[in-house]
Amino acid sequence: MNKEDGMNATAENIQVAEEDRLRADLYNYLGTMLAGPPDQMLLDQTAQLSGDDTPLGQSISALAKVAGLTKSESAEREFNKLFIGLGRGELLPYASYYLTGFLNEKPLATLRQDMAVRGLTQAENVYEPEDNIASLMEMMGALIAGRFGTPASLEDQKTFFNRHIAPWARHFYADLEAAKNSVLYAAIGQAGRVFMEIEVEAFRMSGD
Repeated sequence: MNKEDGMNATAENIQVAEEDRLRADLYNYLGTMLAGPPDQMLLDQTAQLSGDDTPLGQSISALAKVAGLTKSESAEREFNKLFIGLGRGELLPYASYYLTGFLNEKPLATLRQDMAVRGLTQAENVYEPEDNIASLMEMMGALIAGRFGTPASLEDQKTFFNRHIAPWARHFYADLEAAKNSVLYAAIGQAGRVFMEIEVEAFRMSGD
């Protein structure tokens, strides 16, 4: 993902609360893991993660344990079975598909409109429709952290999340968690599902 303006923004001159930085980091991590199979370095880094006794912390600890037992070759085979397959993978990780049953439908068009308003464009080397789960996780992380300019307000984060992520991401992550070819990605699915549940509730409470 690129932004047409604001490319001179740097991490040094953007002030983001620690809690929001951690949220952005988790969004970006999920986006990376869902964009393509992890290499051994990323698996090793994941294996070093630790969580607390909260549901999210426990899911992170479980993910770390599975990552420590996973080699990059098996992660790639698993990713291919889940998302590529022969003709198609076990899962189709697109908002349009989850919300309408078809690809490239209204949810994608709505997302493209919102991306245009924010000056966001798909990276040149990415050919997936923009409403895939990896891109949406990356976009949300970028909005929170102000990766391409001023961090998005909580209200703007809430609008984007409720419009493009909340209606289907928990369902996708639950499907990933339960998919027959999921091992490493079952743990990713659990962490993603719990994180989405937390975000839904936090944004709901922000409007009270």
